[in-house]
Amino acid sequence: MGDNMVISFGGGKKVNASYRGFTIQTDQSVNGGGEGSAPEPFALFLASIGTCAGIYVFLFCEQRGIPTDNIRIVQSHEPREDGTGVGKISLSIDLPSDFPAKYRTAVISAANLCAVKKHILDPPVFEVAATIAEG
Repeated sequence: MGDNMVISFGGGKKVNASYRGFTIQTDQSVNGGGEGSAPEPFALFLASIGTCAGIYVFLFCEQRGIPTDNIRIVQSHEPREDGTGVGKISLSIDLPSDFPAKYRTAVISAANLCAVKKHILDPPVFEVAATIAEG
């Protein structure tokens, strides 16, 4: 059944995911009734987009010997017109003045290879079930 991610509760409004030896912690903001001790799940979702694009930009630069010290990606999002969630996510790759001009379009293409973005554009099927432990 592939890699399993195990979701557990950590007290209060903390919800954690254990996956491949890591524990990914989440909490709700203080305004949301949590302690604000970790990012909210939706923040992790948004971060997965920017960090996924980031690794593709990093690898692109690494393969070409381009330093990444002064490169950053700024991600912003805008609400849908009806206010029901995020309607637009924008990524701006901030490049230093000495970034090779011949690669400026290609680095955008590299960022667009992001697997997270591809899964949003072609989403998986979601299935939720409940089981009762015997015993």
